[in-house]
Amino acid sequence: MKLTKAQYDEIAQFLGHVQPTRQSLRKLKEKFPSQSQSTLLSIFSQEYQKQIKRTHAKHHTAEAVESYYQRYLNGVMKNATAPVLLELANEVDFAPSLMARIVLERFLQEQEQAIPSKTLINSMLRDPSQIPDGVLANQIYQCTVNDCCYGPLVDCIKHAIGHEHEVLLREMLLEKNLSFIAEDQLRAKGYDKTPDFILEVPVAVEGHIIHWIESKASFGDESSHQAYLQDQFWSYWNRFGPGLVIYWYGFIEELDCHRERGILLKDCFPTDIVTLRHSMAQR
Repeated sequence: MKLTKAQYDEIAQFLGHVQPTRQSLRKLKEKFPSQSQSTLLSIFSQEYQKQIKRTHAKHHTAEAVESYYQRYLNGVMKNATAPVLLELANEVDFAPSLMARIVLERFLQEQEQAIPSKTLINSMLRDPSQIPDGVLANQIYQCTVNDCCYGPLVDCIKHAIGHEHEVLLREMLLEKNLSFIAEDQLRAKGYDKTPDFILEVPVAVEGHIIHWIESKASFGDESSHQAYLQDQFWSYWNRFGPGLVIYWYGFIEELDCHRERGILLKDCFPTDIVTLRHSMAQR
């Protein structure tokens, strides 16, 4: 689903005035009923991540960390079963999973008298049963399952959705009898930055030659698209020629401005693919 910049800005402006909860997502769907739920969810997640990045530093000062930890200890002392960490995260407008990480790291520092490794913290966040404190383990679990945009549960879902769309794209290429080399095969050959699929025989889409296809199970907004252009797409273009990016959940249509330079954007698998064989048959 393609949106104009004005339509996207209207959605982003609405999200700037609501908290990142499932209730807010329902309000978003009610406010913009003509937009698909998956598109709105992707925009919802990306806009919240931008907000978190803007405010991330203030939550990690020594004073803030100590304040959150003491408030957690005082809260569970009064009522160990209350969602103390989750309510604290909502109160200070910070992602619950990230608040859980701050408090867990501070707890482990106190227990071990040393800075815990990221590997240990990540392992405990993925499996709170490893935390040597039952109350804290339960608090962190509550944060994880109630976080819409961050945390190990969300990471697993995003990874699964990304893989699902890559499999879908592979099936569509096979259905069209298009010969391709997949990303894992390219990496085995020593390539570091590779698109999801390189076409062994280029095709034409809407009059543009395509050598490679990249799948993005997200909405293409300005900041994410510019980052992808810089980190991925132009590198693919330099190595393999012009290509196609599929943003399965849509994109801002004004971003599709590099067609003549060799990067085409679509929100679905193209139906008007012209192959070399088809072109020669027409002659």
